[in-house]
Amino acid sequence: MASERTVSAAIDGPAGAGKSTVARACAKRLGFVYCDTGALYRAVGLYCMRHGGVESTANIAARVPEISVAIRLVDGVQRVYLNGEDVSEEIRLPEVSMAASAVSAVLEVRAALLGIQRKIAEENDVIMDGRDIGTVVLPNADVKIFLTASPEVRAKRRCDELTGKGVEARYEDVLADMQKRDYDDSHRKAAPLKMADDAVLADTSELDLEQAVELVCGIIENAVHNKLSKERG
Repeated sequence: MASERTVSAAIDGPAGAGKSTVARACAKRLGFVYCDTGALYRAVGLYCMRHGGVESTANIAARVPEISVAIRLVDGVQRVYLNGEDVSEEIRLPEVSMAASAVSAVLEVRAALLGIQRKIAEENDVIMDGRDIGTVVLPNADVKIFLTASPEVRAKRRCDELTGKGVEARYEDVLADMQKRDYDDSHRKAAPLKMADDAVLADTSELDLEQAVELVCGIIENAVHNKLSKERG
């Protein structure tokens, strides 16, 4: 599906909306590179948890020069490396999710990761998901999608995901964490979570995974078709 110029699709939305799962499936189907930006912030959050905690903005900022984060494909599967250590599983724990929200509000962290994300988009047909992809990271993306679902649906999905991995999780606790993260992400000073003016809203509250993938792939394919039509005059 690639054209002479790379194609970029930005998917934003709140925690637990299924952005990573849907984006990964769409990228595979469309032949795009998938970039999970949330994984980058989770890795930074994990490092800060291990080194002084995430309560202090000063500590987080001071740790940035010590951190090296990379995303690599291993046997076709995305793996996340923190200073050379594969942390792909550990960064999905609930406490790391909260740490990611904390570090993502720190300007030094966002500045350090911004260049990595834009370089990936410049070099590949990419689907990139996060909180501020369409508004800050890729403001000129060819297509922007705001993927969401009700807090209750998102909490149920996350709870099922965690218990499926053998992690003990109570729905009430997951929902409370989800609601707190929604508030924190949308009220932070640095690149708050919000829907871009030119984004397409995709609410998956009533959809299963396959239906959500069909919806998002359709939006992307339509945008790419329109873009190629304009380029051809």
